Amino acid sequence: MSKTFSPTKRLLIKGIIATCLLSVTRVGFAAAMAQVVAVRVWPSSTYTRITLESNISLTYKRSTLSNPERIAIDIDNLNLNATIKTITAKVLNHDPYIKSIRVLQLDPKTVRIMIELKQGVQPNIFTLAPIAEFKNRLVIDLYPSKPNTVDDDPLLTLLEEYKKGDLNKKQAEIKTPTNKKKNAPVIVMLDPGHGGEDPGAIGYSKTREKDVVLQIARRIYNLLKKEPQIKVYMTRNEDVFIPLKVRVAKARSLHADLFISIHADAFANRSVKGSSVFSLSTRGATSSAASYLAQTQNKADQIGGVSKSGDKYLDNTILDLVQKTTISNGVLLGNSILNRIKGVNQLHKPALEKAGFAVLKAPDIPSILIETGFISNLSEEQKLKTASFQNQVSKAIVDGVKDYLKKRKN
Repeated sequence: MSKTFSPTKRLLIKGIIATCLLSVTRVGFAAAMAQVVAVRVWPSSTYTRITLESNISLTYKRSTLSNPERIAIDIDNLNLNATIKTITAKVLNHDPYIKSIRVLQLDPKTVRIMIELKQGVQPNIFTLAPIAEFKNRLVIDLYPSKPNTVDDDPLLTLLEEYKKGDLNKKQAEIKTPTNKKKNAPVIVMLDPGHGGEDPGAIGYSKTREKDVVLQIARRIYNLLKKEPQIKVYMTRNEDVFIPLKVRVAKARSLHADLFISIHADAFANRSVKGSSVFSLSTRGATSSAASYLAQTQNKADQIGGVSKSGDKYLDNTILDLVQKTTISNGVLLGNSILNRIKGVNQLHKPALEKAGFAVLKAPDIPSILIETGFISNLSEEQKLKTASFQNQVSKAIVDGVKDYLKKRKN
């Protein structure tokens, strides 16, 4: 027996189907809307960074307004939520570039971020794909239009070259000083790892590597300043993110004789502890642990966040330039410091290790990387936070530098 549907039933079924389709469409639209899950503002004398972290990549348009000077960033497909609103309270009074930030819902699908400025800036805005614990990020870097030229710090110039993709070319033009005067000071570049958006390793008690190593670097700096024949600089002396290649470039631009990068290690096994010293290897790492560490440290640019327009070079290009004397002096420096550190802390490995750290690849500067301890180890995390341990490690490093200077190869 055949079945028939009445017109009323047909209309009822069509209505149900249409309602279902409309519901699905609405859910689809809702799912496609971006959601900001975190906002951060990192002020520094070098530049200020604003970061919006979201579940999906954000699309935006930028415009500038005057009287007063402002930057307007309109973000598409976004609703104003409680997280975005907190950005207004994250602007600090001492921020040299930002006076205030306001946010508003421009239309049902557009959020405007209005940045009022204290001075003229050159904005660099870009997006970053998810990495480590970070989701998608929209990054707004505000650089000064007129770089401060009062001191001899070339950092702003180097960052500008890096953004334009000119850094490698400019660095190739730097000539390694030869026949330095006998009484010329030894120039030491201290490099506190990580900074800004990149916290480095984080201990069980939430101690951040970037903070600890900056404290240690400042202590080393103050000790080295007292040495009459040593001139000392730092790649960063505040909580700011500096790309790895710019750290190396700053050392070369200032004709550094030594480059010392300072870190605090981390490992999944919390029982692992001890200090380590590394020099550059062009032929693989001395251990799987050293290889793993180099890989994690070399990801700093991805975690800290650099624009795709940044300077690019092939690793082997610069490695081909590395001189034998530079590497051998790096080993000599590393062993001198390792010999001193073992007097203040247990060593993770009894000998100097080697790996392909990007930050050690200056072709003409003996360079080492020091892991002052494992921040992932509960006892070492507590030690790393104390002034006593920081002072002991700092003095050991300084004594190691002085030992090296007595026996280096010219």
